[in-house]
Amino acid sequence: MSLARRLISAGFSDLEKGERFLAAPELDGLDPDRIFAGLQMAANPDTALQSLVRLIEKHPMLRELAAADPEISEPLYRVLGASEALGEFLIRHPEHLAAFEVTAGPEPLPANREQLRAALLASVRADPRSARPLAGITGAEAYAALRTAYRRGVVDLAVKDMCAADPLDFMPAVGAELADLAGAAIEAALAVSRAEAAEHFSAGEVAAVGLAVIGMGKCGARELNYISDVDVIYVIDGGDLDDARASTIGTALATGISRAISSVAREPGLWEVDANLRPEGKSGPLVRTLASHESYYARWAESWEFQALLKARTIAGDKDLGERYEQAVAPLIWSSAGRDGFVESVQAMRRRVTEHIPAAEEQRQIKLGRGGLRDVEFTVQLLQLVHGKSDESLRRRDTTSAIAALSAGGYI
Repeated sequence: MSLARRLISAGFSDLEKGERFLAAPELDGLDPDRIFAGLQMAANPDTALQSLVRLIEKHPMLRELAAADPEISEPLYRVLGASEALGEFLIRHPEHLAAFEVTAGPEPLPANREQLRAALLASVRADPRSARPLAGITGAEAYAALRTAYRRGVVDLAVKDMCAADPLDFMPAVGAELADLAGAAIEAALAVSRAEAAEHFSAGEVAAVGLAVIGMGKCGARELNYISDVDVIYVIDGGDLDDARASTIGTALATGISRAISSVAREPGLWEVDANLRPEGKSGPLVRTLASHESYYARWAESWEFQALLKARTIAGDKDLGERYEQAVAPLIWSSAGRDGFVESVQAMRRRVTEHIPAAEEQRQIKLGRGGLRDVEFTVQLLQLVHGKSDESLRRRDTTSAIAALSAGGYI
């Protein structure tokens, strides 16, 4: 079979570039059959081959793994073919190539949430046993360490995900672990932010301010994607400080979290920390006390905000404060369907989302278009809110288990 035919058979889209990379000196002497066997396992063989050659150029010791038996090289090719970004990460950090030193075994298990939290806090030299961890490093050094530790966690997860015997069955565990990784990264970012805030405020004042980070959307529901912003709401407790001072320090802490996660630095940012679901959205204060949240939701919140709160879950920071927030909003969530015009307002919100889709894309927009992911989510959440007041089995954060509960209850 000609080289061009082999490339086509392996799924290459750019044959000319494929031939050029296969002729790269980095692959000299390696068994081409083994290389092709690996590339055929990659979702995108073009990307996998280019990343492989660049990796070997920087780290020649990878040649042995690249030409190994397919059962051994499978994780390498699958991850490189699934994500150019992870390939770039490994080129920058060859010490994490150890993630591919795995052997076939039983179905992979998700990482423990507390283990992830401890690992991310350790990356910034913070004590995971502390109620309010404080990083031992700050600035660019801390941001690079945090982001590197997070991405290593993603590589470890991607290996398990790409090599799972039944990826569809493993999918819920992937979404949950990505959400737990995001929570751990925000916990470490908060530890860094506390250390940086102590450079501008007294250490005692910073320590006095409790901050709970509430995950919303897919992060709150533990069904996060590999590439996704993380939606949050910030709740503060200033202890003996007056509300104005507590708000100033709390805002500094929240701003510091975003800086550690996504600012321009040596190691690229992770994702946006999006706080726009907070009361009053962009027009409202970045942080609020629990009492302020309760007052807003009781008096001013729109129906869609209770729909969003279905996903609310404490992901980092002060656990006790987060639990008090969850307990405070729960009765408001499950009584919201009794508001005047509730169903109509939720339907109107869905229509507004659809109106922003260009007409040419509406029939093929799998996320926002008719019959897409948003339609599924809106339908499920509306049924949960209408029937969940009397049927507590429907009080689920994630969509898949909510669908199962609605089905079991005869609602769908």
